[in-house]
Amino acid sequence: MFTKGRIYILALCLTIAAWLPAQELSDQARISLITCAPGQELYARYGHTALRVCDPVNDLDYTFNYGVFDFEVDHFYWKFVKGETWYELGATPTWWFMREYREENRPVYEQVLNLTAEQREALWMALLTNYAPENRKYLYNFVFDNCATRPYVLIANALGDTILSEYTGYTGITYRRFIRHYTGALTWSNAGINLLFGRKADRPMRSKDRLFLPEELMLFMQQAHLSDGTPVVSSGEVAPFVIARTPWYATWPLGLALYFLVVLAISIYDRKRQRWSWWVEVVAGVPYLALLLIVGFLTFFSCHPLVGFGWRLLIIPLTHLCARLVYIVR
Repeated sequence: MFTKGRIYILALCLTIAAWLPAQELSDQARISLITCAPGQELYARYGHTALRVCDPVNDLDYTFNYGVFDFEVDHFYWKFVKGETWYELGATPTWWFMREYREENRPVYEQVLNLTAEQREALWMALLTNYAPENRKYLYNFVFDNCATRPYVLIANALGDTILSEYTGYTGITYRRFIRHYTGALTWSNAGINLLFGRKADRPMRSKDRLFLPEELMLFMQQAHLSDGTPVVSSGEVAPFVIARTPWYATWPLGLALYFLVVLAISIYDRKRQRWSWWVEVVAGVPYLALLLIVGFLTFFSCHPLVGFGWRLLIIPLTHLCARLVYIVR
């Protein structure tokens, strides 16, 4: 059984070895927007987007994927948060691309794009240009430049017209609330994201800002049309993502409550014996100081636009202070 990292490495090897003919597509060719449902890992909870090019006449069926990376590289999540993660465009046989998602029981939705022959050829040539070795890599940005935004830009350029849609989705919702929908409001991962995100994450998203997440792009495109009313998608069934619920025993409020009770118990004990357990402040303060240093470093040196100081960083010291009031207040 392949690990996730090995699957991506093998897929990357296939992209390097794959031969993609730079020839015109036949009249039977179709290009589709592929949307994959979320997975269990943190990086997979937002789903995934790709473009499929299928031409039975030329025996061509490849999926172009802007999400190829090796998450087992040293300090991957640290580099991800800093905004220094290099992704690249991969072109793998569609059967291989689909295999991974079938093994994980993750639904995959396909929307066939309503393209003219000229538009289809323009999109195909753009994909081949982007797939050239000198163009494959790009500096990934979770919000503004990722596996969903790049296919959308390619589609819009090929259509040569403004894409409109009746789907409003999460327009007007902040980035923080939008991301929380996928990570789960009470999960530890969402708590960590909230501590890292600053005030910029509380800005309301405009209409197309939300298309950096695959589900929103999928639903947006399902109702999309050009300025003359021509639908962007000719066929394909879609469904909203099913977000797994976090069990109560794995939520951050429970962890915070247990922390409060432990410190409270120590404070009561300290009051009875009239002695201050200073080591409690050291044990709690050192990790918190490290957190502040990390946030400060990322605020000034990270490429990520949403990282910064916010009031949520005060939750930890305020919880600690409240638990210590039993000893402090005489």
